[in-house]
Amino acid sequence: MSRLATPSMRPSRTWLLTAVAAAACLLIGLLGYRLLLDNNLAHERRLATQRLDAFALSLDATLNRHESLPGLLALEPSLAALLRDPGNQQRVAAANAYLEAAQQGAAVAATYLIDADGNTLAASNWRQPRSFVGHNYAFRPYFSDAIAHGLGRFYGVGVTTGEPGYFLAAPVREQERILGVVVLKVGLESMEQAMAGSGDTLLLADADGIVFLSSERRLRYRTLAPLPAAITARLAETRQYGNQSIVPLADRAVPLDATTPLRLALPDEQPREHLLVTRPVGNLGWQVVQLGRPDEARAAAFSGAMALAFAAAFAVGVAAHLRHRRRRRDELKRIYSELEQRIAERTADLTDKIAALQRTEAILHETRDAAVQAGKLAVLGQLSAGISHELNQPLAALQTFADNATALLARGRHGEVAENLEMISALIERTGRIVRQLKTFARKEAATPQAVTIATAIEHALMLVEPRRRDTGARISVSQDDPALLVVAEAGRLEQVLVNLLLNGLDAMHGQPAPQLEILAGRDGRNVRISIRDHGTGIADEVRSHLFEPFYTTKSASEGLGLGLAISLTIVESYGGTLRTHNAADGGAVFVLTLPAAGEPHAAPDA
Repeated sequence: MSRLATPSMRPSRTWLLTAVAAAACLLIGLLGYRLLLDNNLAHERRLATQRLDAFALSLDATLNRHESLPGLLALEPSLAALLRDPGNQQRVAAANAYLEAAQQGAAVAATYLIDADGNTLAASNWRQPRSFVGHNYAFRPYFSDAIAHGLGRFYGVGVTTGEPGYFLAAPVREQERILGVVVLKVGLESMEQAMAGSGDTLLLADADGIVFLSSERRLRYRTLAPLPAAITARLAETRQYGNQSIVPLADRAVPLDATTPLRLALPDEQPREHLLVTRPVGNLGWQVVQLGRPDEARAAAFSGAMALAFAAAFAVGVAAHLRHRRRRRDELKRIYSELEQRIAERTADLTDKIAALQRTEAILHETRDAAVQAGKLAVLGQLSAGISHELNQPLAALQTFADNATALLARGRHGEVAENLEMISALIERTGRIVRQLKTFARKEAATPQAVTIATAIEHALMLVEPRRRDTGARISVSQDDPALLVVAEAGRLEQVLVNLLLNGLDAMHGQPAPQLEILAGRDGRNVRISIRDHGTGIADEVRSHLFEPFYTTKSASEGLGLGLAISLTIVESYGGTLRTHNAADGGAVFVLTLPAAGEPHAAPDA
């Protein structure tokens, strides 16, 4: 009997095993986080490298397009004639006219002719107040490089116009003697516009590490690392960047060979992590640099690590349960062998124990199923196919217009090339708008309710569900009493509620020949009421009573988890609002969302 009174497992050992199991699950989660983060960062780097490759090819094409043009211009007899007789006004006029025509025909910023001493004799902008004519540019590297090596390349800010550009220069020869240099200036504004529309922080730095083009203008003329005195002196001598003050880009030197995220403080920003990806471009030692954000990679790695840790905890729990069952079974066998004569009087007690074990097993099965369901919450790709289609369409069109522009340019049809480029610009803006909306919707917001415009929230929600709407062929009508209606909420969470309600409405009309969804927004006393009505079959009474319960759904497991309406109700009530539903008299379901109007004291919404 003393053996029955002795506990089979001491509390201290139970706590020790629990601590060891928890530590093991935590270690698995940490290792998983490290591996997933490394994999996610590598994926981000690959994507960034592909984007930089495309940008570098475009920039190389822009720079190389005019590489041979200075040499061709130098063959013009009127330029050599002016260099031989610089005081002849007729030759000056002829050279000006030729350079002006060449500038317009080649679509470059400017062309001009410099004599052997660096003095400008003729220029395409001879008519303009800030003409290059009469200025001496012997101090510019492109002048000396053209004389010494036959071709001069240089990027800098124009000392006469103050406008930056890429300079190409070639010598004008008479037999073996160099009479002067012909120069053309190419503007790179289109490349900077492309950088600004990429959605990422892109920098183009010269061989000295000075950023001269950027997707954000505030980052221009900043250096990646402190400049040596010799480079500073050379910049002052060549006046490469005019009177611009060259200051550091960040609070520390930016190593371009960094393989892990760096914590940097950019101008007017708090220190934060950046993922650096670089690529060389051009013939002057330039580097294009992307300052990516590793936040999404870290968030994805953390979610995956949590899933691993919970899975490990679940496995440990199952193992502990099986071990516990085995120990209890052994104990019951031992008790049965020792107390066989008391089977009759202990039958009822053993029956209760067996029932308790069965209930425990049922609970564990339910817990396992709940864990499987919780794991499915990480699958957030219900709209991924539609969004991918939204992005693939303009990307495919971009490829077509770019190919057409190349072919038209080869045929000299510059007007049609310009039309193609305008279409490309519009498609880039459309793609950027889609990406910006997705990033805004996915961003984690601080819990700070403020005034939110109903019209904007509805517009953003409609943009997100547009692929689903197009897939179902539904027509969505929006009616608002006042487009400037404001409510107290958070923009991202309000859009989440609207997206849930819109998706439910579209799903309710799936398969109908002419589905229609109606959105009405207007004032309701001190509140704002938003009604979303579908024209489906309505909601059954037995379903309506459970509609806002977590994990309750009438859809299949692959179509939904039953959490959307429960989460939406929680969000709405946190702002002092309500979310209710009823069936319309002529068919279909109506979801009514009320929120306090901005600028009004809080009032309970009407039932």
